[in-house]
Amino acid sequence: MRLILTIISGSAFIFYGLLILVSNHMKLEFKRYQMERFRTLVGYLEFAGGAGLLIGLTYHPLMLISSLGLALLMLMGTITRIRVRDPLLETIPAFILMLINSYLFLSEII
Repeated sequence: MRLILTIISGSAFIFYGLLILVSNHMKLEFKRYQMERFRTLVGYLEFAGGAGLLIGLTYHPLMLISSLGLALLMLMGTITRIRVRDPLLETIPAFILMLINSYLFLSEII
């Protein structure tokens, strides 16, 4: 189960990290969030975190750092979605990814 969640989460973050960096739609979304100055940073953090999860399958310290960082990033993403009053269906993915990465982090330290 943990392997599947790691692969899904890692792949999703690599994909969305790249999307944030190159997509005009994501540029507009970050502008709507009033966080356009953080777009590039978030894109790189998501990409690096996703890659870190996948590499962390064999190098566990990287799994700890990546899963915790992505869980915190998705906590902030969930708060941002709530702050801008996005519909629940648009907020749920960030919340679920926060839960998945929190689980991955906790399963590494327990």
